[in-house]
Amino acid sequence: MALSSYVLFVILGSGLVTWLSRVVPFILLKQFKLPKVVVNFLGFVPICIMTALWMESLFNQHLGQFPSLNVPNALASIPTLISAMISKNLLIIVIVGVLSLAVVNLLV
Repeated sequence: MALSSYVLFVILGSGLVTWLSRVVPFILLKQFKLPKVVVNFLGFVPICIMTALWMESLFNQHLGQFPSLNVPNALASIPTLISAMISKNLLIIVIVGVLSLAVVNLLV
């Protein structure tokens, strides 16, 4: 399949826009000091994103009905949450989560 110039420019343009959207905030924030309230508020963003991703994986959506519980993910979440409370180490949490989901999928 030949790569047309239009497709090439779309790919390069998309890459440039993605790169700029990630680099420009760092460049701008080096010039300004954010208020403490804003910094404290932004500290909750990773927690909110992780909670949203976790909740999305815990439930299966059904059009026109209530979501149902994804039992394997719920069972794998238990040891993952326990390891998170004990270790507070992201690497350990990820490893425990992956291994527990693998064991649950193997048994179910």
